[in-house]
Amino acid sequence: MIGVLLADDQALVREGFRLIIEVEPDIEVVGEAGDGLETVEQAKRLRPDVILMDIRMPGLDGIAATRRLAQAGVAARVLMLTTFDRDDYLYEAMKAGASGFLLKDARRDQLVHAIRTVVTGDALLAPALVRRLVEDFCRRPPPGVGLPPAVAELTGRELEVLRLVARGLSNAEIAKELFLSGATVKTHLAHVMQKLDVRDRVQAVVLAYESGLVRPGVED
Repeated sequence: MIGVLLADDQALVREGFRLIIEVEPDIEVVGEAGDGLETVEQAKRLRPDVILMDIRMPGLDGIAATRRLAQAGVAARVLMLTTFDRDDYLYEAMKAGASGFLLKDARRDQLVHAIRTVVTGDALLAPALVRRLVEDFCRRPPPGVGLPPAVAELTGRELEVLRLVARGLSNAEIAKELFLSGATVKTHLAHVMQKLDVRDRVQAVVLAYESGLVRPGVED
């Protein structure tokens, strides 16, 4: 059973999410929180699998709360929910440790699919979102942090997989591009995340762009 914590300052929004989730046989709501501080406290106590996190909350916003959860070692996957379709929110949410990003007007099936996706570690990062992120880097490139030493541990094939992930390709598309099986691509990606000490696909993409391993608008 997938345990979900609802974090939103509007009670009606939380109730709406609860009604959607509770009809699913494999998902349950384990708690609710109305602000960022309460979300952090509840997550530490309840240990949910997924947190539906509103970006704009009083006191401590969703991005700051996500950052604190990551620093505290809370393993819950954070699915960011917002009414604001803005690049700066997307980028900051990813940097903070969010595993997915979804607008509040998403359909019922999209929300349920997002929960099931992030809980497996296959972060919800659609190619369209990657393209938006790349465009944002082109407009205002963040300062490079340099290549992490762990990159030297990646094999040539693992580097290829990482670069293609960072360009928004799905596992199936990477498999076709490199003439590999889907299972092999998944194994390579698992090795990449382990060696780079990143928790999921989203964090791998952020590292690839921030370190300069992949550059916006430059093909390998």
